[in-house]
Amino acid sequence: MIRVVIADDQALVRAGFRMILQTQPDIEVVGEADDGEGALAVVRELRPDVVLMDVRMPGIDGLEATRLLVAERLESRVLILTTFDLTEYVYDAMRAGASGFLLKTVPPEQLAAGVRTVAAGDALLAPSITRRLIEQFVRRPAPTGGVPEPLRALTPREVDVLREVAAGSSNAEVGDRLFLSEATVKTHMTRILTKLALRDRVQAVVLAYECGLVEPGALGPSAVPRLS
Repeated sequence: MIRVVIADDQALVRAGFRMILQTQPDIEVVGEADDGEGALAVVRELRPDVVLMDVRMPGIDGLEATRLLVAERLESRVLILTTFDLTEYVYDAMRAGASGFLLKTVPPEQLAAGVRTVAAGDALLAPSITRRLIEQFVRRPAPTGGVPEPLRALTPREVDVLREVAAGSSNAEVGDRLFLSEATVKTHMTRILTKLALRDRVQAVVLAYECGLVEPGALGPSAVPRLS
């Protein structure tokens, strides 16, 4: 059973999310909060698998609450939910350690699917905002050639895997391109995250772009990176 906490300052929104999720046989809403401080308290007490976190809340907002939860190394994963389709929020959420980002306008089935994706340890971003995030908000250094300094701990094969993942390839696609099994790709990703002290694939993708390992132009004009 996936245990979920809902943090949103609007009671009707919380009730709506609860109603949607409680219909799912594998999801249980175990707590709610109406601001960031309350979210921190509830998550620390209940240790849910997933936190549905609104961005704009009184006092401590959702992004700061996410940073604090991640800094405490709690196992709960954060799925940011907002009505604001603004890419700077996505970038900030990813940097804060959120494992996903969805608009509140997504259909109920996508909300439930998003919770499952994040609970499974994968990353989730709404396709409508992923490409704009990469093109506009990832700050990249000027190309220097070779492997960027922050990635020097990786083996050449791990660098190859990270480059493919950051460019939008699924594990299966990385395996096809690099002639590896999907299980081997997963093993490489686990080692990459460990070596770079990253929480999940979202942070790995951000780092890859910030380091200049992958250029946004490498994506096709209609490509949308899949971070899971």
